[in-house]
Amino acid sequence: MLQAKVGQSILEDARAAGKEAAQIAKEGLEHVKLAFVYGSCEYDVSEMIAGVKEELNGAAILGNTSFTGVITPEGYVSSDKGFVGVMVLADEDLIVGVAAIKRGSDPYETGKILAEDAKKHAGKENAPDFIYMAASPGEEEFYLKGISSVIGRVPFFGGSAADNSIAGNWKLYSGDQTFSDGVITAFFYTDSKIENLFTGAYRETDDFGVITKVSGNRTLMEIDGVPATEKYSQWLNCTKEAVTGGNLLVTTITAPLGVKDRLGDLVAIRHPMNGNEDGSMAIGNNLAEKTCVIRMEATIDELIISASKTIEELLAKRKEKPVALHLVHCGGRRAGIGDRIEEVAEGMKRAAGEIPFLAEFTFGEYGFTSDNNNTCGGLMLSYTAFYC
Repeated sequence: MLQAKVGQSILEDARAAGKEAAQIAKEGLEHVKLAFVYGSCEYDVSEMIAGVKEELNGAAILGNTSFTGVITPEGYVSSDKGFVGVMVLADEDLIVGVAAIKRGSDPYETGKILAEDAKKHAGKENAPDFIYMAASPGEEEFYLKGISSVIGRVPFFGGSAADNSIAGNWKLYSGDQTFSDGVITAFFYTDSKIENLFTGAYRETDDFGVITKVSGNRTLMEIDGVPATEKYSQWLNCTKEAVTGGNLLVTTITAPLGVKDRLGDLVAIRHPMNGNEDGSMAIGNNLAEKTCVIRMEATIDELIISASKTIEELLAKRKEKPVALHLVHCGGRRAGIGDRIEEVAEGMKRAAGEIPFLAEFTFGEYGFTSDNNNTCGGLMLSYTAFYC
């Protein structure tokens, strides 16, 4: 039967912190098979993982660095010297295949290789019941496409590695591997089930238009034939300065862009990251020409409330109580929330009750909708409940 526990630490020594967090998480459990580990980019993460490994006796270990902290049932866990949160899953019958690959020249092909490695490490040839993925920001959709080409549409969840300043200091880790650019995955073969709720929790506005020009995959050049920042500033009635350079990232935390899936079940948020001199926007996820983009909106109060409200909505999907909650919360939302992050932590604790949970802060979020249409987004929440 699936069991889970969570531990955390803010010890300054990375190895000691990993050891302490893992020790708390494993207490009273047998047959620990997997540990999600989210730590600080201020740590030597190789040492942090070494500390976790000392306590977990051969369990698969994987994860990434998290923006500024994590949240556990103990509250918001953060320190300028470092932090780490660990969630362990224990089940004698659980089989997990974990694989990791550094960034290559073709992310689609990398995803295919990764999927084959994960199946091999699980000792399986068939598709898993669900998968977890973490990657460096930039090529997430292509990794996913490669994986999906091997195993088909399998429900997935996860998020992109983050640092504390969008400086590229993030790390991914799996087993003895640690790297900044690439992708890791865990394939789950189990009778246990998951539920995922993937949402931006933003409201649609009546400001929308057709993407008429994209450069590459993630540079939005024009909306309705108008330079993207110009069109956006018209919608928001804001100054040119608000959409210039890095100011655009901050401006759009409460007013991002969204794209609807083909059935209208999900609005995947697209976070504008930088306003360029030519009026284009650097976007955090892929875009396609001749599709519609919508200006979304939410207040900071609403972003705070959504962190706990989404847990409540996730728990309402099933009558039974889950074993654990794995919560991926966008780092951009967390930045916008700022010093009020303790309100988020208290709301999560209240909504989760006695259910163990671990929340990380990412630079990209992944989840799926009811028809198992796996999606990558930004400024989103991807909340996953594990059931026996």
